Order: sequence, then C-alpha cells, then structure tokens
Amino acid sequence: MRVEQPYAENGRPIPRRIPLAAPFFDAAREGRLVLQRCPRDGFFFYPRSRCPVCLGDDWRWEAVSGRGTIYSYTVDRVGLDPAQQSQLPLVIAAVELEEGPRMTTRIVGCAPEAVSVGLPVEARFEDLGRETLIHFTPRPA
Repeated sequence: MRVEQPYAENGRPIPRRIPLAAPFFDAAREGRLVLQRCPRDGFFFYPRSRCPVCLGDDWRWEAVSGRGTIYSYTVDRVGLDPAQQSQLPLVIAAVELEEGPRMTTRIVGCAPEAVSVGLPVEARFEDLGRETLIHFTPRPA
C-alpha cells in the first residue's frame, strides 16, 4: 500500500506524522523542542519505541534547550524537488544538541558561507500549516 506524502500549502513536502512522533510535532507547534529520554541512557533522537542503547521502553518526552553546535553540514545548490527551488541554497546540517543527540536539520537565517563546523546554533520554528518544522539558526554572540 502506497501512502501519499503530505505537502504544505506552498507545495513543500512535510514530514508524515506517525503516532509515536506526535509529541515531538505537538511541542514544535508550541515553539518547544522535546526529545525522548531514557532514565538510564539519556536523550535520543529520532523518535522510536525503544531506547537505542538498552532497548527499554520506559522513556519519557522531555524539553531540551534547543541549543547546539554544527557537527557537519552540506550546501544543496541544485535541489531535486521543484517545490524547494525557492529555498535554495539549502544548508543541511547535523546539529549536536547540548543534551547529546544529533539532529539532521536546515540551517536558516544566515548565508551558506557563514556556516562552519562548531558554529553555535539554536532552534527556530517554521509553521507550514499542517506541521511546524524545526530548523536552527546561528546563536547571537
């Protein structure tokens, strides 16, 4: 069975909501970043039913700071999806959060040339109607 990809009003693709990740997207709509936290092994990301370290299922959703640093990044200057052409260039990064996990995300609010490994960043929220996306932007000095 094929499941249709959801799209925002402007045609951009948005993540497909699954019940397990609903608290993540609900918090994003409120301008908060929450992650799952195992009582033994700490925070983890992406949302999943069991802790990736101990396989425990007694984790909880908890708020995190929304601050981190760029671990790695790339700049997409071509874009394969026509709906994202207006967003180019896209800076895609692995952000290492202060709490430990890494998130794959977009870097917004600065020129691609200003992005570097180790750059301090903080979460920003983009409302696309059906969902709110979490991006990161450089932290003020």
